[in-house]
Order: sequence, then structure tokens, then C-alpha cells
Amino acid sequence: MTREDATRFILEAKQAKGLTFEAIARAVGRHVVWTTAALLGQASMSKEEAHSAIQVLGLEQDVALALQSFPMKGSLEASVPVDPLLYRLHEITQVYGTTIKAIIHEMFGDGIMSAIDFELSIGRVPDPHGERVKVTYNGKFLPYRKW
Repeated sequence: MTREDATRFILEAKQAKGLTFEAIARAVGRHVVWTTAALLGQASMSKEEAHSAIQVLGLEQDVALALQSFPMKGSLEASVPVDPLLYRLHEITQVYGTTIKAIIHEMFGDGIMSAIDFELSIGRVPDPHGERVKVTYNGKFLPYRKW
């Protein structure tokens, strides 16, 4: 079974059972963002995590094996996403990326934020003018080294 086929089966089972990513994450015992990334093919699960996922979804062992495979990271095919939500995230980086970079360098020095030692959270923020989305990136700072 390909990783893409496994993702399709996972999403079909999730919809058929009326499950949320949060509910699946609870069953797996991991954060909702990490679990969702794994279910969509962007991270690999342990044998135990994959077993928990297929159990709650009612899927077969071949899906669990696919969930344990090493992913090919980066799932967007086009250089600029056309989905409106993904496009807006891309637009934020285009507009504020240099600002974020300048402030990180000013605060930490010359280096990068890790995408490996990294956490992401998504939340709701009440607002009288309409609910707001809060996205938090939390990555380890990695200074460039001299040699």
C-alpha cells in the first residue's frame, strides 16, 4: 500500500466515523498537530501509535505499516498553493518573512529556527468582531557555527 493510499483510507474512515483529528490524537496519545501530520503522511508513527490509529479508525494492518514508513516531507505540489487557506499562510511568509527573520536575528543572533526540534499549535481566540485563529511556531534556535 502506498502512503497516499493509506492517507485516503484514513480520511475516508475519519469522515465515515465522524471522528476529529483531536479524537484520533487522544487515541494515539500524541498532540493533535503531530498526529494530523502523521496521518497526512508528513511524519512516521511507531508501531504502537499506528496500531492505536487504525484501531480507532477501524482500518487494516497494511495502513498501520504505511503509517510507520518514513515520509517524503513536503506535500504541496505547486510552488504557490492555490487553496485559499494555504495561500494565506504562504502570503504571510511573503509579507512578514523578512520581518520575522530580522527580529529572530536581532533576538538570537545568526541562525535558524529548527523545523525538526519544533512544535506547532493552533487555537481559537474569541473576539467581538469574529473569532481569530492563533498559530504558534515553537522551534529550537540553531546558531550557525564557525569552523
